[in-house]
Amino acid sequence: NRDYYGADTFRYRPPQRSKSLGPQGMAKIHGKQKVLYSSIKNEKLQWTINEEELRKSLSELADERTNPSLKTMKRISSGSNPFLDIMQDPTAATYKHGFLVRKVHADSDGKKTPRGRRGWKTFYGVLKGMILYLQKDAYKSDKQLSEEDLKNAISIHHSLAVRASDYGKKPNVFYLKTADWRVFLLQAPNSDLMQSWITRINLVSAMFSAPPFPAAIGSQKKFSRPLLPTAVTRLSLEEQIKAHDARLKAMTTDLAEHRSFPPDKKAKGKELEEYKQKEEYLEFEEMRFSTYVSLLRAKLKAGTDDLDKFDAALFDTAENEGNGLKKSHSSPSLNLEQPVVAIRIKRNTSERRNNRHPASAKHKL
Repeated sequence: NRDYYGADTFRYRPPQRSKSLGPQGMAKIHGKQKVLYSSIKNEKLQWTINEEELRKSLSELADERTNPSLKTMKRISSGSNPFLDIMQDPTAATYKHGFLVRKVHADSDGKKTPRGRRGWKTFYGVLKGMILYLQKDAYKSDKQLSEEDLKNAISIHHSLAVRASDYGKKPNVFYLKTADWRVFLLQAPNSDLMQSWITRINLVSAMFSAPPFPAAIGSQKKFSRPLLPTAVTRLSLEEQIKAHDARLKAMTTDLAEHRSFPPDKKAKGKELEEYKQKEEYLEFEEMRFSTYVSLLRAKLKAGTDDLDKFDAALFDTAENEGNGLKKSHSSPSLNLEQPVVAIRIKRNTSERRNNRHPASAKHKL
């Protein structure tokens, strides 16, 4: 090798030391920054959503500066992202309260919860604003929440509650899937209260969930869910219905387009996983917005702000489902197909003997 490359090629060379920038180097950096700033200023950045939707989403962030009542709110931190912090509003209305038994089924991004944290625990649930507080003691309006109660609180913005028809270990259980794809199992004392909790959670989420932020933009073609803010929307009920209906049509179109281009048979495991992840997201969003639109239209038709009267008007039409909203619209099930029940037929001993195959000669004595 030395004869081919030469002896100097393999001679040890000490690493070069980095030169100090000095005034000339700093001037070059400032010049590049000016060029970058002017290019961003002159050319608009491309966003993945409409400018009008972006303006409505960003307007939610200006509430804290313009509305003095929001400055008294406390934040329940949810991690490193301040946009996902839970806003604790002391003046928020209480929409429902009662006993609930909770089980953590999946953590953030749908990751399976470890076995040590999956146990059932009894709480007193209080749906106040867009937060479901899970308290150990009974509800008192003048009582301050403890740190543990705040730790157990669940933000229901952009969430969906569905009947757990595939869970047979306990009765009256429903799923609650949050915006960050955490999944909780919640058990109510009876079926009527379970249905009431499902309807109330979905209705509050549909009324007050703000438009989503644009999804992340990068050089890689990796699927990422949009950022769902915790702020309360400023849209009216009619505008909220139109916004949810537009998102529903967009999700239906995206799902059909996604399924029309399945991955190649020779695709790698990572590509298949991303395909399934996007399909699962689009299916869930389609079901969520369909539930939102159905509930808001029913509320607009009922013409009342009393949610107890709305529940009564919603489910009193069970006998005449054509005149009102079906229960399946307010509480969709994860398993929509009816289970196949195996029917056993009893036979007497004579039929059993006749259907038996004759024993072979090897087994005869």
